[in-house]
Amino acid sequence: MKEILMSDDIEKLIRNALREDIGTGDITTASTVSPSAVITGNYVMKDDGVVCGLDIVRRVFDAIGSDVEYTPKAADGDFVKRGDVIATVSGNAVAILSGERVGLNLLQHLSGIATCTRKAVEAVAGTKVRITETRKTTPGLRILEKYAVRIGGGASHRFGLSDGILIKDNHIVAAGGITAAINSARLRAPHTLKIEVETETLDQVREAVAAGADIIMLDNMDCPMMKEAVGIIAGRAITEASGNMGRRDLMEVAQTGVDVISIGALTHSVKALDISLKFTSLKN
Repeated sequence: MKEILMSDDIEKLIRNALREDIGTGDITTASTVSPSAVITGNYVMKDDGVVCGLDIVRRVFDAIGSDVEYTPKAADGDFVKRGDVIATVSGNAVAILSGERVGLNLLQHLSGIATCTRKAVEAVAGTKVRITETRKTTPGLRILEKYAVRIGGGASHRFGLSDGILIKDNHIVAAGGITAAINSARLRAPHTLKIEVETETLDQVREAVAAGADIIMLDNMDCPMMKEAVGIIAGRAITEASGNMGRRDLMEVAQTGVDVISIGALTHSVKALDISLKFTSLKN
């Protein structure tokens, strides 16, 4: 997964974030800190959780372009505890202060996603179920948020609209029904793409099976209905449970026999992990 962090998209994302935060200049730092000041500091955990985004902080300082030495003391995916030092930084104080917030924002947000994902994965331990995210991501941050889910032990759903066919409720209405939508997709899409369809009732499940869907999403069903749906499908399609899964008992859902649980809450409403940068020494 390291190749994700080397993507040009990440560099653009970081530069845009710095431009947004710094604007025409860091007025506070420029008016209070000597341009020659050298500072040393520690990144300290204020929560327990799974850390993610340590190399992103390095990329932030690389983008600032000043002489800054940044050293991770943990690795993405490590479970760390409150009080742990997960990285150190030393160098030009102006550069460090100017990049501090962008780096922390990304580190805290991604660590929150990785932590939430790890909890979900652990909740279904011992079952066949895979935990995945959705496209309910922060605009501009999808590549990093999906990376954080992988770091937390989750799997990837489609990255974007061009990666797979997912026929949802509005597609079904617009196409004239599940069968019509699947038949149209079969005619127009490459044979290498699987076709997934969202269902909300058992009659829709039966129709999706009859039409030859490769993946059937069981949307907002209670567990008894999901279990019945899995029985109807009987291994003829991959089954995916979806719809407010962040609020559900995931083991109960897993025990219905579904193959995948997709959770939008892993990215769209996750709580950031609390991490701070504390300066320890100064040289002028």
